Amino acid sequence: MSEQKASPPNNFQRPGGGPRGHGGRGGPIVKPKNFTGTLKRLWRYFGNERKILSTILIFIVVDSLITLSAPYLIGKSIDAMTIGGKVDFGLLKMTILVLLIAYVADGILTFLQGWLMAGVSQRIVKRLRSNLFKKLQKLPVSFFDTRTHGELMSRLSNDIDNVSNTISQSTTQLMSGGIVLIGSLIMMLILSPVLTLASLVTVPLVFLLTRTIAKKTRVLFKNQQIQLGKLNGHIEETISGIQVVKAFNHEDKAIEEFEDINTKLKQVGLKAQIWSGFLMPIMNVINNFGFAVVAIIGGLLAVKSLITIGVIASFLTYSRQFGRPLNDLANIFNVLQSGVAGAERVFEVLDENEELPDKEGAITLTQPKGHVVFNNVTFGYRSDAPILKNVSFESEIGSSSALVGPTGAGKTTIVNLLTRFYDVTSGNIYLDGKDIREYTRDSLRKCFGIVLQDTYLFSGTIKDNIKYGKPNATDAEVQEAAKMANADVFIRRLPKGYDTMLSENGGNLSQGQRQLLAIARVILAKPALLILDEATSSIDTRTELHIQDALLKVMDGRTSFIIAHRLNTIREADTIMVVDHGKIVEKGSHDELIDKQGIYYRMFFNQFKNIEGV
Repeated sequence: MSEQKASPPNNFQRPGGGPRGHGGRGGPIVKPKNFTGTLKRLWRYFGNERKILSTILIFIVVDSLITLSAPYLIGKSIDAMTIGGKVDFGLLKMTILVLLIAYVADGILTFLQGWLMAGVSQRIVKRLRSNLFKKLQKLPVSFFDTRTHGELMSRLSNDIDNVSNTISQSTTQLMSGGIVLIGSLIMMLILSPVLTLASLVTVPLVFLLTRTIAKKTRVLFKNQQIQLGKLNGHIEETISGIQVVKAFNHEDKAIEEFEDINTKLKQVGLKAQIWSGFLMPIMNVINNFGFAVVAIIGGLLAVKSLITIGVIASFLTYSRQFGRPLNDLANIFNVLQSGVAGAERVFEVLDENEELPDKEGAITLTQPKGHVVFNNVTFGYRSDAPILKNVSFESEIGSSSALVGPTGAGKTTIVNLLTRFYDVTSGNIYLDGKDIREYTRDSLRKCFGIVLQDTYLFSGTIKDNIKYGKPNATDAEVQEAAKMANADVFIRRLPKGYDTMLSENGGNLSQGQRQLLAIARVILAKPALLILDEATSSIDTRTELHIQDALLKVMDGRTSFIIAHRLNTIREADTIMVVDHGKIVEKGSHDELIDKQGIYYRMFFNQFKNIEGV
């Protein structure tokens, strides 16, 4: 298709309850998923990194063994100076040299672990971000109708950044922590089972503390991400609609809404940080209590000559190493909780239902002719509120059909069903004799060219935007399409002509100029069917007269559907259908409908002649 439908302002609902714009900021709040289940699902993304992870694991094991050897060597050094009343310089020099080598090796291995893990983290996050973006391309229009752009952008940026931080900062610490934890416990048992039993008194306290705080902070960090998504949504729509905000003196209200969301974000973020901040100080208190117990009992054993001073020194170090993985968990707690909350929000999108797949045996639509039939079509955005009710009509090959009627009558819904942005609730739509569901979506949509009232241009050059529907078009074809759309004149007046860079959505062009480029884009694509949804509404009367001939030329031989409120633009249509309350209440040519003196007659003369009493 030449152009996808641009999103209307946020919080705008179609009459009858159907979504057209984006719903409430941030979408529905989904209950947090299972913490362990999310971690397991995230772990699957490590599958392609097994070789690198194996190398990292080897480095971690070697580094952990070095770490475990250090306290033992320190104890031997102390004993070399205290046992027997004299210093064993040979043993002391050897242990100091080995310690020096161990610490240097530890530094090198730590650097290598961080370097390799950074690469693993970025590759995993790249795959996760790619999967999320691909998923967004496959989701139905109804999904975007109920979510803000900013909230979805938050999941692609903030949430995935949190996942990246969790992977890069937490993975190696958790892997090494497990090895050091087990190794330290073994060495403690070897040195003194009595002191080991004394030091383990703190483990239940640590477990209860971690479990209690984790339960609270998991919910808080999830809510923090939700509030951040809402904030991004508000910022995005306020900046995008800044002219409307200023035109209606809505600056203070926008600031008030921002402050409200920002305050809620501060409150939930503050609670999350306070609760997670409790962990480290209390952990230090528990660890210090454990050291005091070990020191007292160790001192009593040393007085009785049951153990040496070096053993006590080694044991205290092992005791600290035994508690280090728990301290590491406290240090990475914020990152871990925030990362899992971000992963949950990403997986929520990945779990959304995609557009229904093409039915088995769907065929590719080639060389479409443009014969369209609606047969008793009923559709509603909600099952209890149908928008269209038993709509039936036929558009012959190469004919032009205009859809008119009040806002919310169902005009745009008809073309949305024709392009399969939505599927009918009941009835059938036929194109060239086959139900459109018999065709693949891609091939069906390629045969349509659409020009919308709210056109959308992408960041890039004017040439690139015109070529959007036909990337392999030559410069000559681009210029010819621009001339037919009456856009060539103003393009050549720009500093760089067709190579002029456009800002977001063509913000450096007027609305009319953006519309002309959208028309040129469709002209270049040469689709078999055209949909013009208020295509000239943003163009001044003089420019409109210039492009009417161009549109008539591009419509020649092509089946066209025109949605218009300015009735003078559709007087030459082969068939005019008046849509009201989801039904086609009148149908015929302009002259035929005027002669009937029905709804169209009143609409036409109210618009142009302002006949009193009509």
